[in-house]
Amino acid sequence: MTVPVQSLRFDDAREAADLAAFLGRLLHYDRAAAVRLQAGGGDALAVFGRPPSFEVLAIRTARLARPETLDVTVSAGELLETLDVSATADAGASGALPAPVTGPPWTGVLPPRGPWREQAGLPRPDALRAALDTAVAEFRTRDEALPEELRTRAGRDRIGREIWSRPVGTTDLPLRAVHAAQSLGFLRPDPDFPVSLLAAGGWLRLRTPFGSIALRRDPAGGLGGLGLSVEPG
Repeated sequence: MTVPVQSLRFDDAREAADLAAFLGRLLHYDRAAAVRLQAGGGDALAVFGRPPSFEVLAIRTARLARPETLDVTVSAGELLETLDVSATADAGASGALPAPVTGPPWTGVLPPRGPWREQAGLPRPDALRAALDTAVAEFRTRDEALPEELRTRAGRDRIGREIWSRPVGTTDLPLRAVHAAQSLGFLRPDPDFPVSLLAAGGWLRLRTPFGSIALRRDPAGGLGGLGLSVEPG
């Protein structure tokens, strides 16, 4: 583990503010969330998190004020507390680097650096949001229709697995990945918003200008980690 720096200095306050918003959303789903930080000698910091409700990896980048070399796992909450987002938009913002923590298993299994190949069949962003709205409405309708004796966590999980594991368009991407992108602020309400689906090895990656959602396929050719529900949120 390489930890050569004690603080992070961002290119401007917007970078720190966007990172703070991302960390806040991760903590909404897991108050004990950890994030892995990587910088490979350039000015781009990659921040990896895993919101448990979706079983995907979320990736947010931030532009640093100077090149850094960094690879460490830290508490998302402690990092958020150190971020100074009070600087002006044109001035640098900073944050202290928290002490490393023992990362959960996912921190040792990150997507490859590439090469990533673009995949066809992904609907436009407005169609993705429409599909999410339909799925949320279906979940609520089916949940409300459950008899009282079947309205258990297991019963709701079965509904969630069926709905959120459905493929998006003509791709292999499950709908839960799109739901994660919207919930984490990566999918914006703009019909011309650029969004693409990429593949590398056994991984799929939903990419937007504000962050990416990645997930790994299992050896059988499907997508791993489908064994839980994603409730509307």
